[in-house]
Formats: sequence, C-alpha cells, structure tokens
Amino acid sequence: MTDFTSAGGEAVELRRGQSLLTVDRKTRRRNAAEGRFKVYGLIAISIALVMLVILLVTIVVRGIPAFTQTFVSLDVPLRAEVLDPDGTGDPEVIRGVMTFGYAPLIEEALADAVAETGVQTEIDAAALVQMLSSGVAADIRDRVQENPELVGETVTIEVLASSRADGYFKGRVTRESLERDRNLSPAHLDVLDAMRDAGIVSIHFNWDFVWGADASESRPEEAGIGVAMIGSFFMMLVVLVLSLPIGVAASIYLEEFAPKNRFTDLIEVNISNLAAVPSIVFGILGLAAFIQFAGLPQSAPLVGGLVLTLMTLPTIIISTRASLKAVPPSIRDAALGVGASKMQSVFHHVLPLAMPGILTGTIIGLAQALGETAPLLLIGMVGFIASNRPDGLAEGLLSPNSAMPAQIYEWAKRADPAYYERAWGGIIVLLLFLLAMNLIAILLRRRFERRW
Repeated sequence: MTDFTSAGGEAVELRRGQSLLTVDRKTRRRNAAEGRFKVYGLIAISIALVMLVILLVTIVVRGIPAFTQTFVSLDVPLRAEVLDPDGTGDPEVIRGVMTFGYAPLIEEALADAVAETGVQTEIDAAALVQMLSSGVAADIRDRVQENPELVGETVTIEVLASSRADGYFKGRVTRESLERDRNLSPAHLDVLDAMRDAGIVSIHFNWDFVWGADASESRPEEAGIGVAMIGSFFMMLVVLVLSLPIGVAASIYLEEFAPKNRFTDLIEVNISNLAAVPSIVFGILGLAAFIQFAGLPQSAPLVGGLVLTLMTLPTIIISTRASLKAVPPSIRDAALGVGASKMQSVFHHVLPLAMPGILTGTIIGLAQALGETAPLLLIGMVGFIASNRPDGLAEGLLSPNSAMPAQIYEWAKRADPAYYERAWGGIIVLLLFLLAMNLIAILLRRRFERRW
C-alpha cells in the first residue's frame, strides 16, 4: 500500500500493484463529462454558424435583385413642333413644356419598338405605356432641359420599366397574379417577352439604386438609397465629433483623476445603466429636448446625430475606461518616478497605450449607432421621403433627410413588393458599411497596438 498526495491535498491510497496511470471509474466519468461538454459546445457553435449562414444567404438572395433593373431602349423623337412650337429655340420655352407634353412622344417611340418585334397585340399605345415607369416623361424632360439642342432629333434612351414589368422578369410577378392587377395584364407580358427577345428590353446593374433618391409609392423602380446614405454620413459625423472627445475626456477623468467617493460611484452606476437603456427611450428624449424644447428642425440629421450621441456615449465611456485600466500600473509609476506630473503620465504614456482599445470601442459604438432605427422613428426621419441631395454642410445637417435604417424600415412597410425587394438590398448596403467599420476597428487596433 502506498499513499500519495493529490492536487487537492488529500491522501489517496493505492492498492497493491495499482499504477498511477490506471484510469479508475471516477476518472472515466469525469473524462466522459468533459467529452460531452466539448460536444455540446461544438453543437452550439454549429447551430450558430448554420443560422448565420441561413441569415446571410437569405439577405443576399432576396437583396441582390434590387441592384438590377429592367430597362427599355427607345428611340424617342423629340419633335420640335411639340417641344418648341414657335421654332425660336429659346431654352426658356423648351423648359416650359410640362411632362404630359412628352407623353405622346413616348407613346410613339414605344409603339414603334413594339412594331419592330412583329408581335401582334390589341393593346393601344396609351395602355402600352403602363409597361414603363411613370417617371419616364420627367426623366426625358430633365435631359432635354439640360441639352436643349436635342430638340428636333431622335434620341436613343434607356428608360426604366415599371415595377410590375421588372417583377415579371425577376419572378416576383406571375401571369396568374396579373389577372387581378389593374396596372398590367398578361397581354403586356407577351409584348415584354417579344421585346426581350428582340434586345429592346434588358436587365443590368442599376447604379441609381446605390446613388439615387427615394421615390413615391407609385414609382418603386426609381427608388434608391443614395440620399439616405448621405443622411447617415452627416449623422455619423455629428456622433463622431461629439461623442469621441466627450467620451474620452469623461473616461480619463473618472479613471485617472476623479476621487473615489459616493458621487463618482453614483456616476459610474448611472453610466452603466444608460448603456442598457432601450434606444427608443433616447428617441423620446431627443424628441422632447431637441425638437420640442430647443426647436431644432424635425427629420434633420443634426437631431439624429445628437440623439445617437447620447446613446453612444455610455458605450464609448465604458470601453475607454476598460482600455485605460488595461494599461499596467507600472507605466504610471515609472512616469511619476522620473518626475512627470499626473497629467503628463496620463497623456504621454497611458493614453497612447490605451489608444487601440479607445479607437476600437469608438468605431464599434459608431457602428451600433449606424444601425439604429428606433430613435429615428421618434424624430420623424421615417415619414420623410429622401428625394433631394443636400447642397452643402449646413443643408446636410439641418435639412430634412432620412438614414439607411429608417429608409429600409420605410420600404419594408410599403405595399408594393418591389419596395420589399429594395429593403433587402438596403440591408446589404448597411451590412457592407458595418463590415467596413469593423474592419477599420481591427486594422486600427493592430496598427496602434503595443505589447509590454
């Protein structure tokens, strides 16, 4: 019989001839429990990865069609007797022609295009126009106003097809569903098929979705997320300018200079509580404080940026304080030992070492603010149609606009299925922005990281 001391300090008695390497019953049970725990962990990770893949595949499959659009190539005769009846060539006279003045020219061009295909149809020219976007006349009018010398010529122009026609080529609209639709009929689809075979109708990438503006509910094919991206940019600019210096300054004071008493403990508890407050509460606060009390314009990116700043500050303060705590106390002691003041030790030694964590926390906070929708609901950015680009910094901050999350929410609640498709496309754009911001955070951390 031989005794030996286990890791827990207890004396374990071995039987004669028994080896320490022999696996007994209790050890087998412990090893089995550890094996089961590893299996449970792998199962949990596998389920999470499968759900993530399903989510990403769903977003991509449903959102990619939003980046393509159906176009119709038309030879539009810009007749001088219609657009310039006096024959003076005066640009002011040409600009005075309203959009309905271009309607006969579009009908003529579309009728000629259908005739080229050789398809026989009983649909008249006025009904054929339903295959095109209702904004085609305005688009051609804008082009003529920019170039009045086009009057009198026949110009080949690619115009947008209607959302129903676009949905037919993308599988969103079927002949059965069009039997109950007043905008398009199955006979129109025969014409569209013939025009596609003739090369008059084509589907290709639509840059207007990325850089364009929102449109009314009757023109989903013209809707774009570009102006909402500009609104998000101005909001993030306000958040960055305000939250970074305020959050870092507050963190440095609380961590390095503030005395440890009940008052600072109360501040720390409130900061932690604010980080857990639902974002819609900050929206109510912004509505009451910035719009109703301060009188700032509703739906303005400045107001949205101020609200998101309040929401982001607790996150930045907590991450910055954690970065400051991670700096070894020996750095502070060494700086103070060679004669540096408290402020010099903090700003010359501690802060540079904590900078990777501070930048990472700030960018993650900005990424969180970029995807918030609830605060924007309360300040009116959802009900506004972002149709105009701001001309400068002041207009970009103070003029009504939307943001990417608010624009996605607005599209998702509209009735036309084409807007639902664009909502998925907007999610892809938003995810790309969030992915880029997180990659920047990783690169900044590696760039400024110092090891000790």
